[in-house]
Amino acid sequence: MTAVLLFGATGDLSRRMLLPSLYGLAVDGLLPATVRIVGTARSSLDDAAFRAMAAEALAPHVAAGLGDRSQADAFLGQLSYVPLDATDMSGYRRLAEAACGTGDCPEDQSISIFLSTAPSLFKPTIQGLAGAGLAGPNVRIGLEKPLGSDLASSAEINDAVAAAFTESQIFRIDHYLGKETVQNLLALRFANVLFEPLWRSDAISHVQITVAETVGLEGRVDFYDGAGALRDMVQNHMLQLLALVAMEPPSHFTATAVRDEKVKVLNSLRPIDSRSAATHSVTGQYAAGAVGGQPVKGYADELGRASGTETFVALKAHVDNWRWKGVPFYLRTGKRLAARKSEILIAFNDVPHSIFGDSVKGLQPNRLLISLQPQENIQLQLMSKVPGLSRGGISLRPVELDIAAKDAFADTRRRIAYEQLLLNLIEGRQTLFVRRDEVEAQWAFIDGIRKGWAENGQEPRPYTAGSWGPSAAIALIERDNASWND
Repeated sequence: MTAVLLFGATGDLSRRMLLPSLYGLAVDGLLPATVRIVGTARSSLDDAAFRAMAAEALAPHVAAGLGDRSQADAFLGQLSYVPLDATDMSGYRRLAEAACGTGDCPEDQSISIFLSTAPSLFKPTIQGLAGAGLAGPNVRIGLEKPLGSDLASSAEINDAVAAAFTESQIFRIDHYLGKETVQNLLALRFANVLFEPLWRSDAISHVQITVAETVGLEGRVDFYDGAGALRDMVQNHMLQLLALVAMEPPSHFTATAVRDEKVKVLNSLRPIDSRSAATHSVTGQYAAGAVGGQPVKGYADELGRASGTETFVALKAHVDNWRWKGVPFYLRTGKRLAARKSEILIAFNDVPHSIFGDSVKGLQPNRLLISLQPQENIQLQLMSKVPGLSRGGISLRPVELDIAAKDAFADTRRRIAYEQLLLNLIEGRQTLFVRRDEVEAQWAFIDGIRKGWAENGQEPRPYTAGSWGPSAAIALIERDNASWND
């Protein structure tokens, strides 16, 4: 291993996630001390200034007990920085020299590139890398979203990358796939005989996937207003979660086998178009309200102008195959909602016949709740007898079997999702990355929804900040005699 190149190295993602993740790998002995970590961005920094920025980013992690000062200093010594205008082809040679030393990079030593840049800069960046000898068979490239704004622009970016790199060298990043509980979903399904026989329409009434945020724009004004909730969250994170929930068992735990099954699910999604958009989708935009007891502005006030961008989406989706026939998948995501949480709820059917009769109250169907954040957790709700004496029957109440990751694995350090992703990028394992056909299937589904909204003149409905979104989102699921897990 020769080098890791970080594009956008002075940005928020680098400071919050990438540099601390690489440091975590170094502390655990997973990143050799000989590896050069080269940051690059437009900012005119030198090595010392970049290391000072990195030291500030690492300080909270060191203070929390991740390694010690000597390990942090050793890691900082691996860092260097090359200012780069992505459109200036002459600058890439300096980047190659920093990564490999003088001369060309030896082919027996790999280089990992993490590319976090504006979509408009993908094509010149790829051209610059190829021209500087940084696109050979020894190079892997990780692509951070956004990868386009629709199917056509995504295909254009993927074509540009494919002109220099083979698919086996391309690692499209969805950081949700690096989360422990998302990976554990595969273990839950395919390492336990308890669930797989029931993981189908015979036993499951519906599935809910929620990704709720309490924050507003938070410095992402230009990007978010051009994207909206559907493209920012549903197109990638939520559809990947749906695919993992709904996929068939792969033949092996390999990148090809897992991703083959995911893309089958994505291609089986029933289109939501102009005929169904009004009944199967809800959009919203937050108005002024209160979050956490504090008053907050509405989206338009935060933005400084009126906008038709949605900050909330709820969908009723269907996977049209044998396993999931008739099972709705309810997806919702939004900003300035009542609580921050990401979770998957598997709602099982009622028992086919209650032996306890009409006199027993409180009989509820089983539920499996997989929480991704803010706490990673798995809860299985079962019915149980209430202790005590009774005449003529028993009393029932739901109880939860709670598998809190922080308790079950108390001796294991909780990692940033990017640690797993960066390690897999460096070592060339693609299972937790998204293949091109997955991306294009996701965009095809999203483009159909957006076209349906446009043809129907469907505008975002206002909702009060601090609520759970527009009332129409409640009606979307309650029409089917179900309720959101609030």
